[in-house]
Amino acid sequence: MKRILVTGGAGFLGSHLCERLLKEGNEVISLDNYFTGQKRNIVHLMDNPYFEVVRHDVTMPFFIEVDEIYNLACPASPIHYQYNPIKTVKTSVMGAINMLGLAKRIKAKILQASTSEVYGDPQVHPQKESYWGHVNPIGLRSCYDEGKRVAETLFMNYHHQNNVRIKIIRIFNTYGPRMHPNDGRVVSNFIVQALKGENITVYGDGGQTRSFQYVDDLIEGMIKMMGTGEDFTGPVNIGNPGEFTILELAQKVIELTGSKSKIVFEPLPSDDPMQRKPDISLAKEKLNWEPKIHLEDGLKKTIEYFDNLLKENG
Repeated sequence: MKRILVTGGAGFLGSHLCERLLKEGNEVISLDNYFTGQKRNIVHLMDNPYFEVVRHDVTMPFFIEVDEIYNLACPASPIHYQYNPIKTVKTSVMGAINMLGLAKRIKAKILQASTSEVYGDPQVHPQKESYWGHVNPIGLRSCYDEGKRVAETLFMNYHHQNNVRIKIIRIFNTYGPRMHPNDGRVVSNFIVQALKGENITVYGDGGQTRSFQYVDDLIEGMIKMMGTGEDFTGPVNIGNPGEFTILELAQKVIELTGSKSKIVFEPLPSDDPMQRKPDISLAKEKLNWEPKIHLEDGLKKTIEYFDNLLKENG
């Protein structure tokens, strides 16, 4: 049995990771300040005697004895990370420093949940890990993009200078149950609008593309990455290379919900990338990982979750 710390443990991804790690027979500590995480995401785990919950902000130092750390703490949707951009940068940068300092002291292995946003609005398609990105350092999204880029830098510096055992994954668009209904992300937006019979808002002409991976595929990739040998630090892309236009996604959600919603078009937000698609050949080679869940199957599970959530909330 390993003791594992998950920062952002009450978030959308963190709660799924905690659940999976407990199922595998580990002792798990969820650390969260509940800025975007929600207790409802982990309440079903509270009866497990090997699950512990700590309310704490990663921008402040934290002391504990664990074998592994998954550093997921950071608001990840534009609405949330732009709400308090200074806090977002601090969470990425100070959070990384504090967790790396902890890993160094206790000799724990640590994984950084980085993001495809480090590629910015890419000029290379699909994106390989060797691509340095095309990021606006003073744009609306830069608090998140640059915060995550600095976190990757810190991870590599702690690895080279202090021999900290690090792993870096770059997460591409992920969806599934326990997404925040008001997080402004395209999958949750479309599903909630369709279930309520509201107009579905598409920004631009809907021709921009995204790759959507179901949360279970991501968690599998995370755990496989943590299990790799000392010589492989990453970064490695974890995403689904299936590419869909935003308009196709909107039409698929209408079809699966049986909604009478109409699609309406709004101006494109600034720095919104036109294309996003991972090259996952490194993940296939090093982790023997690739996504298994098709978009339609994942959407059905996510729609069911939001349908129940909306009924609960009247």
